[in-house]
Amino acid sequence: MKQAGFFDVEELLARLSGLGDQLEAFSRTVDFEAFRPDLEKALAYSDGSKGGRPPFDPVLMFKILVIQTLNNLSDERTEYLINDRQSFMRFLGLGLSDRVPDAKTVWLFRERLTQAGAIDGLFNRFDATLRNAGYLPMSGQILDATLVAAPKQQNTNAEKADLREGRIPEDWQDKPSKLSHKDRHARWTLESVMYFRA
Repeated sequence: MKQAGFFDVEELLARLSGLGDQLEAFSRTVDFEAFRPDLEKALAYSDGSKGGRPPFDPVLMFKILVIQTLNNLSDERTEYLINDRQSFMRFLGLGLSDRVPDAKTVWLFRERLTQAGAIDGLFNRFDATLRNAGYLPMSGQILDATLVAAPKQQNTNAEKADLREGRIPEDWQDKPSKLSHKDRHARWTLESVMYFRA
């Protein structure tokens, strides 16, 4: 597998734009810098004179909350998808080698805004900006697919044949306890489980 070059990334981003990148539309529509004064007031960060690692840019962090809210993501999933998706990185203005806030940092940022009583006002203003531009803000859904270990069970050849045909084996029907302990889908070691974050 060849290493991706600068022009490969540019081509990928151009393809994403052509496919209708929602976040790119938000970047054109919303002046996120206009949120900076309210964010800085609510966060009340120190001036950094006492040392320590400087906090992430508050506008960057607010944009992360926008991504998280639009896609109904947990903090951990948000961290993963920012690292994984070029469209998220472009929206946030991050390069491949830039440091990405971790799940705990996202949680602390949201918690600080919540304690300051600012988060609802910021998102109401964001939604109003989108509505004024003709967009209807809606939360999306990201599909998670996870492999989980399926229970091991020993079925007879006759039971296996019935299960393949979608039938409950005859000797299970008069034994409710046997049915409750059997996973009729557990014919493989791993079973794919898909669910929606709602």
